[in-house]
Amino acid sequence: MANSRLVIKVTAGADAPERCSQAFTVASVAAASGIEVSLWLTGESSWFALPGKAAEFTLPHAAPLPDLIETIQGGGRITLCTQCAARRSITQEDVLEGVRIAGAQVFVGEIMEEGVQAVVY
Repeated sequence: MANSRLVIKVTAGADAPERCSQAFTVASVAAASGIEVSLWLTGESSWFALPGKAAEFTLPHAAPLPDLIETIQGGGRITLCTQCAARRSITQEDVLEGVRIAGAQVFVGEIMEEGVQAVVY
């Protein structure tokens, strides 16, 4: 599994909590398993790039989002969509440490690499 790579694009946030939680959970489990993870925050999940926002998210019987984010960052990367950030007036200075802002060209480059599996939530 060490050579595996998983790219996950999550579009849901508090508007669709189960779908959102599933994306973060899958990314976290993959990272904890030694799979290199790239989690892309788009749409309403964009807010979770900001400090404190993940702690506001609750879903019964789900792991806390801040814990999942910590695990993901330990085994991969979190990226905030450029356009989604701009629509929400989020800048690089606003986001959690380690979160980058990048656009579609970078996303396409990641998913087109050999051996990459991609999932959209």
